[in-house]
This record gives sequence, structure tokens and C-alpha cells, in this order.
Amino acid sequence: MLLPTIEPVTPITASKKDRRVLRAVFRWTAAVVVFAVVGAGTAYGITDMKRSDVPGLGTESDGRWDYPVLTKPPLPKGSPGPLAEANPAGSHFADLRALVLPAPKGATGDKALDGSDGWLATKVFLAEFSSGDDRTELAQKLTDDGLRHIAARGWTTPDGTHTRIYLLQFDTATVADGLVSGSLGGYSAPTYPVRGADSYESDDDFPDAAKVTDISLLPYAETKPYGAEQVREAFLTAGDTVAMIVQSRKGETSGVTFQQTVTLQSQLLG
Repeated sequence: MLLPTIEPVTPITASKKDRRVLRAVFRWTAAVVVFAVVGAGTAYGITDMKRSDVPGLGTESDGRWDYPVLTKPPLPKGSPGPLAEANPAGSHFADLRALVLPAPKGATGDKALDGSDGWLATKVFLAEFSSGDDRTELAQKLTDDGLRHIAARGWTTPDGTHTRIYLLQFDTATVADGLVSGSLGGYSAPTYPVRGADSYESDDDFPDAAKVTDISLLPYAETKPYGAEQVREAFLTAGDTVAMIVQSRKGETSGVTFQQTVTLQSQLLG
């Protein structure tokens, strides 16, 4: 039997440019392998998105903020994640304070949301809402639902956008879901307006590709005529935790940075 003839391969000498490209490819490949093995960062779960839909991977001119590298805090040994089947209560066993999205580079922190030892007083969270009656009613609901604690962070970026993130933790996912669906979030507007915005509409421009699987999302945008600022707001539900994200800026807020912030916070909670 005759064996197929294998033609000799002429070696190709890589140019300096080629070697630079190869080194870059190897670095990216190594980074992907690290994320796949460790599973602790927020990169997993977004491989099915287009590059232009993934926060932090857009072009330099798309207006996205430069966030630091995000990693989730370690879970206690043997503890499941909040969305695992083995965790029907949806409990976040990691420290909630470590799950709040950090400020992007160049932002100025909002010290009013630092809280005491990282936990925010309920009255500071309630001050976000414009109506005194709403604050009283919501305070009672939070008490009835057994609010455990609130972790928060706020910042202002050089473009004047003021961001506030509040994470409210309860005993079970059922309680968290019920608070959002029954009290906080409406179909086209939140039940309780925040300061600076009275009229809203559902943010239908929020791309599906930027939504995180198994995280409930209700995004809203203030409708015209705006006051001094436009407000965007979103509620996330992830297991036993409800996140409220508020962004405001003089003139109009950026849909791009709002979507980026919401998506990254969703990934940290998921």
C-alpha cells in the first residue's frame, strides 16, 4: 500500500510585527483561561454577547466608563451561589458590601453613602425618595419584610453624572421578588419617585444582550420636560437581594453608562 506523500513545509520566519501579534494573542488567551478556571470574576456568562454589547469592551469613543477589574468575593467553603439550584432561598453567602459595584476611574466618591462599617442606615436610603408619605410607607414595608441591611456606594464622574447604588438584603428571594413586583416597580414607572423626577417611562432602549440571565431587571428613564437633571433608575432582583440604581445628570443622562453600570452590577450579584 502506498502512503500519501507529505510535501516538506518551508519554515516561515516571523517578522517583529507578527511576533507582537502572537504575543498579544497569547496574553488574551491566558486571560480567558484564568477567568474560565477561577470563575470568580464578572467575565463569565457574557460570552454570548457581541463585543459592542458588553460593558467595558466597547470602543474608546462610545462613552463607557473605565471600571477597575471586577472580581467577586469568595464564598464560604461549601456555600452555593445565590442562583444555584441548591440554594432555593437565593441567599448571598458572600459579604454584601463586597458585591457593590466600585466607582469607575476618575470618579469622586459620595461619602454620604459610605455608612457605618459599610452598612447604610435605612433613613439615608429613604432620603432618596421625594415624598415624605412615600418614605413613611416604604419604611414600614421594609420593616414588615424583614430588611436585614443595606450596602451602598455613590460617586460623581467628571461629566457630572451622579450615581447611587443601594443593595437591600432580605431573608429569601421570595421576599425580595415580592417587594419589587408588589411595591417598588411598576410596569412603566417606579411606584415611589426619587428626588428630581416625577414622571417616568420604561427604558425600552435597554438592549436585551446587556441583560444578565436570571437577574430580574426593571429599568426606567425620566420623561420630558426634565427638571435641572434627568434621572434614570433601575431595580434588580438577584436571589435575596434587591438593587436600586439611580443616575442623574444636568441636561440628560447617558443611556450607555446607565446600561454599563446596571449590567456590571447585575453580574456581581448573579
